[in-house]
Amino acid sequence: MIDRRKFIKSISALGVSLPLVKSSLKAGNNSTAKNNPIILCSRGEKWGKKVLKPGWDVLKRNGLLLDAIEKSANVTELDPKDTSVGYGGLPNEQGVVQLDSSIMNGPDHNCGSVACLEGIKTPCSVARLVMERTDHIHLVGKGAQDFARMHGFKVENLLTESTRKIWVKWKENLSDKDDYFPPADGNYDTERTTGTINVLGVNNEGNVAGITTTSGLAWKIPGRIGDSPIIGAGLYVDNEVGAVGATGRGEEMIRSCGSFLGVEFMRNGMTAQEACEAVCKRIIDINGGPSKVNFNDKIVALSKNGDIGCASIRAKKGDEPKVATWSKKGFKVTKGTYLIEI
Repeated sequence: MIDRRKFIKSISALGVSLPLVKSSLKAGNNSTAKNNPIILCSRGEKWGKKVLKPGWDVLKRNGLLLDAIEKSANVTELDPKDTSVGYGGLPNEQGVVQLDSSIMNGPDHNCGSVACLEGIKTPCSVARLVMERTDHIHLVGKGAQDFARMHGFKVENLLTESTRKIWVKWKENLSDKDDYFPPADGNYDTERTTGTINVLGVNNEGNVAGITTTSGLAWKIPGRIGDSPIIGAGLYVDNEVGAVGATGRGEEMIRSCGSFLGVEFMRNGMTAQEACEAVCKRIIDINGGPSKVNFNDKIVALSKNGDIGCASIRAKKGDEPKVATWSKKGFKVTKGTYLIEI
């Protein structure tokens, strides 16, 4: 009987040849100088240092790479002030917080994920256990929660008082033809939240790993799964090349296999920056061009040699996408690029 994991690993080792897409933007740093260990997250100044410090503390002691990225991802998962990841994340249309996360390890090409996970604050930690303690890759819904409880995770209410009020206000203002009335002072931000976080890392040995974790699209249809828990969409890692993660509209990352595509662009010679831009361009192209694009995706990449990339489909001038890194050179926030100005 063929072992499924060994079969997948052997197939992936063959590589995939893809045509190169020339970026219309200036490429990022082309230096191949080793900058390892290094850890990256898809946030800028506000969250970057807070997120990356626990992971860097592990890496600088030559600790386990998976421990490093997990500890960094846990920072946002456990923070109730972050309304797009973990505890305190904005709920689905019924007021229930459902979390998605994935993890992938370069050396053995192993991966694990959970989706529609309710009541568990740290979904990336559960995804790691799926990877390490089962012969499966994806667990969803009640099955994922039962698995988490089996491993000692506590089921809790993830809806904070703040996010409950935001959800109630959204529901009251959804229609002027239903029976819900907003409060007299019911002005609030109606922008739909789509936040996520990627944490990617390379250790001293040049091994690569990554995590993507999210509470998903605010007010989503219950059961909706975005790109974050789908290997190749919201996250992909190849130990010979590097890692790519994504935030933003998950449906576009799923139908473009965007993170896998970014890794393959790097395999074919692009820098991490060029690969991020090329993925953005591919998504724009399959949607029929810039005039057809009214959503956003942000792509981040980390190559095996420590080269970084960051690009988004859309941005305002002066508000470019950013990525944070921590290495032997210290903490740094780098501005990325974008293809469509809004």
